[in-house]
Amino acid sequence: MTIRTISWDDTGGPDGRGVLRLLDQTLLPSRTEDRVVRDVDGLVAAIEELAVRGAPALGVAGAMGVLVALDQAEREGWGEERLQAEIDRVRHARPTAVNLAWGVDAVRPLLAQGREAVLAAARRVAAEDEAANRELSRRAADWLLARMDRDRVRVLTHCNAGVLAASAWGTALGVVRELQARGRLEVVYADETRPLLQGARLTAWELAAEGVEHRVQVDGAAASTVLRGLVDCAVVGADRVAANGDVANKIGTLAVGLACREAGIPLLVAAPWSTVDLTMADGDGIEIEERSGEEVTTVAGRRVAPEESAGFNPAFDVTPARFVSAVATERGVVEPAGGAVMSDLS
Repeated sequence: MTIRTISWDDTGGPDGRGVLRLLDQTLLPSRTEDRVVRDVDGLVAAIEELAVRGAPALGVAGAMGVLVALDQAEREGWGEERLQAEIDRVRHARPTAVNLAWGVDAVRPLLAQGREAVLAAARRVAAEDEAANRELSRRAADWLLARMDRDRVRVLTHCNAGVLAASAWGTALGVVRELQARGRLEVVYADETRPLLQGARLTAWELAAEGVEHRVQVDGAAASTVLRGLVDCAVVGADRVAANGDVANKIGTLAVGLACREAGIPLLVAAPWSTVDLTMADGDGIEIEERSGEEVTTVAGRRVAPEESAGFNPAFDVTPARFVSAVATERGVVEPAGGAVMSDLS
């Protein structure tokens, strides 16, 4: 897919300096429209509302968010303290995905060098994300195919880790695209991913656009699909990978990992190195974002649970390293279930 999830547009800014354009993922698949971001409030809202989402894309959003804040500071006459506080708002807009903070931290030190240095660094983060995703997809496909006794592979995936979750190419769906390009893909089972249906709305949209044979299934079907032998592996993305190989990803990933362990098939995690957090010893320290319960108790704005019922809505879970067959990054592949740790690649 040639579509870009996030990009800096040099035209159209309120002061002629440009704007940040985000493909608004809250509107997919029915409408394909950009959300134009001109200030920090707009970017934070876009992140919190999941107009932009996915760990790699959030890294790029964080990097470009520094530029958004800098332009707004110059436009509105902020002092240094206000500028840093607004950048922190971007950095902390979603706590579980480490890439958002990583993207901010990659660009923030260049503020003293001026706007052009910040813009160049933010664009470099986006370009390097695409290159990393392509390389990790190649490495992941090599690892997977070396362990398959089938000519064509049947894959289960959870949530969306494709073009829409990155600046380009994708991670878990990047692996799917690599398998498809090699003629080694048979079918993809895409979990719908309640409550916001990133699998049904976004992953299926990408797979259909690529001409990939696929099925959308309810999340509750995933374990049965694995144990019935309908898939050969599960390939998922990650929002944070701890030093020991524990993986935080969209809620429901843990259940997929448990099923894969029982069935004896690989759970492969595809993520750029920027998603690896070596400062986090294990998954116990990862903050799990809890979103509004209304996302669970309503569907398309219509209440489906009794008014007396509260929703419980953790956005992520942590899959222990012992259930993770491999983590593929652009640096190489680590096998946490076999006792390897992420620092083996550092």
